[in-house]
Amino acid sequence: MASNSLRERLASGDELVGTFQITASPMVAETIGETDLDFVVLDQEHGPLTAETTASLTMGVDNTDTSAVVRVRSNDPPEIQRALDLGAEGVQIPQIETAEDARTAVDAARFSPVGERGFSMYVRAGEYIGSESYTEDQNEQTTVIVHVEGERGVENIDEILSVDGIDVIFLGPYDLSQSLGVPGQINHERVTSLMEDVCEKAADANRVVGTHADDPETARRWLDAGAQYVTLSVELPTLHDAFDSAYHDAVADE
Repeated sequence: MASNSLRERLASGDELVGTFQITASPMVAETIGETDLDFVVLDQEHGPLTAETTASLTMGVDNTDTSAVVRVRSNDPPEIQRALDLGAEGVQIPQIETAEDARTAVDAARFSPVGERGFSMYVRAGEYIGSESYTEDQNEQTTVIVHVEGERGVENIDEILSVDGIDVIFLGPYDLSQSLGVPGQINHERVTSLMEDVCEKAADANRVVGTHADDPETARRWLDAGAQYVTLSVELPTLHDAFDSAYHDAVADE
């Protein structure tokens, strides 16, 4: 298990790079954890992951120094609560478009007096026995990441940035490209210009920005632009490209 929480590392200014996992394999999760990546996002939104498989994946990651984050399917309090009860260190919440959306996410992810997360400490996050400091510890250690991935969310970014309890504003370039009428063109000037504007506003508000990159060069670009939390690719295309490259290297001289 990671010695310092993601939240602590973000607060100290560390640049964190992770990846997405959509397969329901604990061995894949553990393998990712054995790399130098800082975190892995277990993707319930775009993958087939259930509560049961997510629990197994977090157990696999917890055997390593990498942190487990869960991207839930929607901004729904039971979804968020369940992911955190299963032991995820952080939760990523999609399709945040307004300050009200952001407050709903924070309320679901944090216990009173900060939020309204449903309370049971007899869960994996509480090591099944709980403690007197359980809610305080969870509030201090849980990383709340909200996805701003549409034009409306960008239009409301000042209000979203003002919501307390958010640790990362995560810019989703693919959904943003779609909302701007250039689906899939994540390097289109309309997309990158808006993302750069959000990075600047977040810096002015002393808030952390995250985003996704398909390759190391793009990841470095956004880290240089001020992002602190970057997902680098997804495990399946990474696996595909590694084997494809290895095959062609092996037969190159034939």
